[in-house]
Amino acid sequence: MQALPHFKRVVTGHAADGQAIVVSNGPTPSVFPLLAVPGTVFHELWNSSASPALLDNADDPTSKPLQLSPDPHGSVIRVVDIPPDSVQNQVSDENAAAVFAEIGESHAGTGQANARHKLMHRTETLDYGIVTEGEVWLVLDEEEVHLKRGDAVVQRGTNHAWSNRTNAMARMVFILLDGRFAAELRNGPEASA
Repeated sequence: MQALPHFKRVVTGHAADGQAIVVSNGPTPSVFPLLAVPGTVFHELWNSSASPALLDNADDPTSKPLQLSPDPHGSVIRVVDIPPDSVQNQVSDENAAAVFAEIGESHAGTGQANARHKLMHRTETLDYGIVTEGEVWLVLDEEEVHLKRGDAVVQRGTNHAWSNRTNAMARMVFILLDGRFAAELRNGPEASA
């Protein structure tokens, strides 16, 4: 399984006189290979902890432990490398649960013995996902959609997983916004039944 190419992150800011400057230009320093699923790598590009986002010259907010969802009223932009299912399917049920603990939200994992995918999960976020390399399948409770490079998904707090059914790595860019479930969706599908 060949690793995907590195990419560059450029961060702008302001000089003391208010002029626009480049604060950093190079690889993202916050890269998290998941131990529970070899080949899965989270590249944390940036995050905010409020809305509207504070536009300042503060330190890089990604220099903290990996966290799946943004802070309340916050946002996250990340790139995720997704290995083929031949790797993901080797993950034990115990390690599947460990994945979400490793990314700071053990309660997000919903994969069980009868789940459509071991890494099913649900977060209270609005996620924009864009496939930039390879192919993936968006797996939902009852449906799935095949996605190719350039395809985008608007994921609104649904139970889901990402399945790579090819022999090559896939890569997606995700932008996550803190969200709130409507009252009828607060506890998942069973709440509206």
